[in-house]
Amino acid sequence: FKLQFAWIVIGIVIVALVIVFVVTKIKKESEEIKIGHIAPFTGDGAIWGEWLKDGIDIAVEEINTKGGIKGKRLIVIHEDSQVKPEIGVSALQKLITIDKVLAVIGAVGSSVSLACAPIAEKNHIVLLSPGSAANKISYAGDYIFRIFPSNNQEAQRLVEVAKKLEIKKAVILFINNDYGAELSMVVKTKFEEEEGRILLIEGYEAEATDFRTQLTKAKDQNPEAIFLLGYPKDMSLILRQAKEMGLKTQFLAPDTFNAPEILEWAGDAAEGVIYVYPALFKSDRLTTFAETLKKYGKEPNLLNTMGYDALHLIALAIEKGGVKKERIKEALYEIKDFPGVTGEITFDKNGDVVYRPIGVRIVKEGKFVDYLME
Repeated sequence: FKLQFAWIVIGIVIVALVIVFVVTKIKKESEEIKIGHIAPFTGDGAIWGEWLKDGIDIAVEEINTKGGIKGKRLIVIHEDSQVKPEIGVSALQKLITIDKVLAVIGAVGSSVSLACAPIAEKNHIVLLSPGSAANKISYAGDYIFRIFPSNNQEAQRLVEVAKKLEIKKAVILFINNDYGAELSMVVKTKFEEEEGRILLIEGYEAEATDFRTQLTKAKDQNPEAIFLLGYPKDMSLILRQAKEMGLKTQFLAPDTFNAPEILEWAGDAAEGVIYVYPALFKSDRLTTFAETLKKYGKEPNLLNTMGYDALHLIALAIEKGGVKKERIKEALYEIKDFPGVTGEITFDKNGDVVYRPIGVRIVKEGKFVDYLME
């Protein structure tokens, strides 16, 4: 009987401990607000995820130091997409079903964002991208936002650069995904509107490492310029192989070229490349952000500033609209002239940022320097 009684007591204690654990966990979770973040942390785009996380981490610290959101501690859960749609979708499903996030910063890469959009819409989860350019994203759903410029904006600026350089004949080389395929068509259309002639359009797969076939075709066309529309690693390889083949022409690239690693990967083959990018203009907000980053031995760039602004935007939407997912969406649409480190932010009816200035840079003596258009 004593042994039986002892087991009963042990059982009661275990049940009590489980109840305490569950109640404590529920109480802790009720005192937290969870936001998801989907970006590449491994693979070719890993540096993008690191940069975004740098900005997000600073925003988290600022928000929690000031008491969190509505008195609750903010937590951001980071998920790796590898810039692959199927992995990004799995990450989003985990964030929604297991982590129970209220909103998601992401994704990076148009293909990933477009794959995630229907899931976000179905679950009424805001998806705010700091790094997707495809025009299709404008019409991906009411819960889909971005603070990154569209392909239309970047293509227009690229063609303006070509016009300034008096380029009339060009070739387009593009990465064959949602981003590159669409951007190639937009560049072609806008270039032809300015009476330019596209001699050749050649795509390549994301995993490719040998581009000599495409470059040989391009060289045979004797173009005055090549619009190189890809990601950092593939563009670096293309530039190196072009130099090895003796292909001498002006390369023009989009914002994805704005990665310091390219200067290392491509070496002197990157010299003279001109590219466009969402510009950061000097402001007190940017200066303060730069001072904070400097403590960690880092400097402001496009994505750490975008990550910082994205989290502050979502935090403000929750402060204004509450924790109901539909109100978070509505509150984002209601935000006007948000004072971000990337500039003032207002969303249009499609969830796109209303205005994002596009700057121009050139690789000169192994460095990115401003290219004056005037």
